[in-house]
Amino acid sequence: MPYLCCMEKAISLLSHYQEILVEAGCDEAGRGCLAGPVFAAAVIFPVGYCNPILNDSKKLSEQKRMELRPIIEREALAYAVASVSAEEIDKINIHKASYLAMHKALDALNIKPGYLLIDGNKFIPYQQVPYTCIVKGDGKYLSIAAASILAKTYRDEYMAGIANDFPDYDWLKNKGYPTIKHRQAVIQLGLTPHHRKTFRVSDPQLSLF
Repeated sequence: MPYLCCMEKAISLLSHYQEILVEAGCDEAGRGCLAGPVFAAAVIFPVGYCNPILNDSKKLSEQKRMELRPIIEREALAYAVASVSAEEIDKINIHKASYLAMHKALDALNIKPGYLLIDGNKFIPYQQVPYTCIVKGDGKYLSIAAASILAKTYRDEYMAGIANDFPDYDWLKNKGYPTIKHRQAVIQLGLTPHHRKTFRVSDPQLSLF
């Protein structure tokens, strides 16, 4: 039975899916990008944890995500962030790479979870740990929301770090996602070593009609 944070359903996500086993929430960032790694995070909060500001990273501003990141890292019992490179994504496909990034994050936790909450509707099982997939879970459970924020902020920092070497692709703004400017740059200038070569890049001019 889900456990509500703070008793305020209107403003709070759920604290835990269950309270018997140590529970970790997992989410990824960058699945739909043309360039850069896919990142994933795993977060374990104490039972009864409450933070009414925590929400799906996509619903928060960049400033709010960065404000929440040190709070998550300070208040979580354990957290970890991991990534899988563009080269590896091309080898095994983005779906398997996303799950691999989650597995790597779980491997890095200093507390081993007994139960997993996974954002989405599919997952490749991790060891023998039971799990539940939650569609749009980053907007329902605190641990998944926190994982979404960590994965997103760490990935954004990574893309910002390589953006200056390839300014024409506008990664400071698009973070590797297929915006019109990014697609135009790929068509005009070609791929960089950070691009996922198996991803299709459509002509942005054709997409306008």
